[in-house]
Amino acid sequence: MQETTTARVRHRPGERIMAAINRDPRTAPHGTRNDVLLAAATTALATALALLGVDGPRPDALGWTLLLTANVPLAWRRRRPVPALLAVVVCVVPYHALDNNHAAPVPATMVALYTVAATGTVRRTLITGCAVLGPALIINALTNPDEALELLRISGWIIAVLFCGIDVRYYRRYVAAIVERAERAERTREEEARRRVAEERLRIARDLHDLLAHTITLIGVQTSVAAHVLAADPDRLDRAAVAKALDDIAGTCRSARGELRTTLEVLRDLGTPDARGSLPGLHGLSDLAQTARAAGARVELTVRSGEVPPAVGAAAYRIVQEALTNAVRHGGRDGGPDDPTAGVGVRVRVYEEQDALRLRVTDDGAGVDTGGDGGMGRGGAGGGGRAAEGGRAPGFGIVGMRERARSVGGSLRAGPRDDGKGFEVSAVLPHGKDR
Repeated sequence: MQETTTARVRHRPGERIMAAINRDPRTAPHGTRNDVLLAAATTALATALALLGVDGPRPDALGWTLLLTANVPLAWRRRRPVPALLAVVVCVVPYHALDNNHAAPVPATMVALYTVAATGTVRRTLITGCAVLGPALIINALTNPDEALELLRISGWIIAVLFCGIDVRYYRRYVAAIVERAERAERTREEEARRRVAEERLRIARDLHDLLAHTITLIGVQTSVAAHVLAADPDRLDRAAVAKALDDIAGTCRSARGELRTTLEVLRDLGTPDARGSLPGLHGLSDLAQTARAAGARVELTVRSGEVPPAVGAAAYRIVQEALTNAVRHGGRDGGPDDPTAGVGVRVRVYEEQDALRLRVTDDGAGVDTGGDGGMGRGGAGGGGRAAEGGRAPGFGIVGMRERARSVGGSLRAGPRDDGKGFEVSAVLPHGKDR
């Protein structure tokens, strides 16, 4: 039923007529067939006018030949408008000179004039009008020298038809411009939608990387602590230490589960304008520090900043999270997490300066690597590791931190400390609050 209704709407006579007016006749479908039908119609109309004899005597045999032949060129008026008009004029001029019925060839002449005006430039239309109007007035003056009103009537009809064609041509150009702008706007919307989808996918990938890498790293370290306690002295098992390590693992899992649920809500609630959920911010840095302490790191956190835009706060949160993850994973005293009791010292400073949020994360660990991640230091958590250990490929940790900083117009540096005793991550995140 719906398809039938749609088909009926598409084939309404009014809409079909408007579609035919709006489109360029040279690109219309079935143009030749329609022109042949039009030529047949004008021939029938010319024959009727000639038989009625309202404007002069009926044509003789030569007049009938010229009259009927004048309608034939209309069959290719779209493809060759000017030659078609010339062919019509060649037949019509001697027809009128023989003083036949002057009304009969008018339909073919007007159709040819209209086609030239509707498909050509204004200059060509004016030249064509003068070329047609001059002989028409001369012939009428010779055949009816006393009919000045007839001269005015002929001139008026020719000028009106030409201006009608020009007006239709400009109207079609206007409609074509509107359609072209609408299509360009639609393409722009589609490109913008694809860009937003790509950005959202990248954002989700970053969030999942930061969350999972951070959580898995901390669980791995906490599990190593529990295993170390169990293997250190089985006869004197420190149950309190094992229970604390397991409680820390359970707490890390609960926290990760809640954050993962918030991140994945984007994929489930696609209809909302901004389904990102609550963004992490500076208020969550203390939780990150506490989690890193539970993994054995000695974290010193200093935050001297007021309210910042949510995007800047989220970028700072993720950068600190990744930096702490790298420090816990790669910054052990022996260069790795094999001895979880070593405990790396990490200092986190977050402060505002010169219309920007600045943060610096330094550690005194030994997990420094001059290869991997673009030659900037440690590989990213969650698959990077140090290039010297087994030749594993670098991860996306530092790359992700740089992308986080660039997403808010900032910059990030990561590499070994100047004194060679650890690793440092520093970032500048403009917030523009005072601009």
